[in-house]
Amino acid sequence: MAGALAAVVLAVRALVTLRRNGGRPQRGWLRTAGLLACSGAVSLYVWGMLHVLAAVMQAEDGGAGSSPLGPCREAGDQVAGHVVGYDVGYVWLRFDCRLSDGGTYTTSAVPGYVNPATAILGVSAFVLAVMPAERANRRTLVPPSERHDS
Repeated sequence: MAGALAAVVLAVRALVTLRRNGGRPQRGWLRTAGLLACSGAVSLYVWGMLHVLAAVMQAEDGGAGSSPLGPCREAGDQVAGHVVGYDVGYVWLRFDCRLSDGGTYTTSAVPGYVNPATAILGVSAFVLAVMPAERANRRTLVPPSERHDS
């Protein structure tokens, strides 16, 4: 819930920044793009986390038809019959099924686009946040009499 709220706050902040710098678009574009990329990364992470949580809920659901674990059935009956548990990954979102022989396999509980797109948007947000700060640092190092960017 907090992630969804953060994504909305970042998107609104980006739009406010864009509107505030409307007369000077160069100043606000990098910051706005960075905020939107960050909002997208958070949104995708939350979307992937919802898939992980749904898989966990399905795996924890007891009763008839609960063995083998629901998310682990996609590998087929021969493999799913050897499932003894599951693991969840949060940095790279994933749902792994543990096998009796010590091996694991990753299910398709999390859509394949979530982790790469989250990483790309996260790196983009970081770069877009660093660029204006680096540019501002460079401007403060150059004496006003030598500046040509007015």
